[in-house]
Amino acid sequence: MAVNNVTRFLDSRKVPYTVFELPREKLGGEEVARLLNALPEIVFKSIVILRKGSGKPVLAVVPVNQEVDLKKLAKTVGEKKVSPATQREAENITKLQAGGISPLALINQGFEIVIHRSVLKFEKVHISGGELGVNIRLSSSDLIDLTRAKVADIS
Repeated sequence: MAVNNVTRFLDSRKVPYTVFELPREKLGGEEVARLLNALPEIVFKSIVILRKGSGKPVLAVVPVNQEVDLKKLAKTVGEKKVSPATQREAENITKLQAGGISPLALINQGFEIVIHRSVLKFEKVHISGGELGVNIRLSSSDLIDLTRAKVADIS
């Protein structure tokens, strides 16, 4: 089983989770869902979003079969306009590789985390485990609580 900062954090908080190991390469969200044999609706991806003003970026977390609605997200975080980071910007900002960016790896890093409201429909969801090839399934409520995320219609 993969052990990294995310799994150590979950263990320290006694949060139940399951680790799934995938190919250690950047995969599309639909491909991840297929490899996990999971519905795309319960596999969430993390998108780094830049504010036009100052302040740390936002991490938008949405199901892999949806896209972030930038206008809805901007309104949710109190900005006039936001834009997605490029892959290079996202990697530089998070210090994580694209495909391994996880809200659990960015706790206490100053990111505002917003998760699509569909997370509330499911008891358990999948998210990246903080590095390529690692995926974690945990309860939706634990994900929201641990990340102190806002839950909103952002897609």
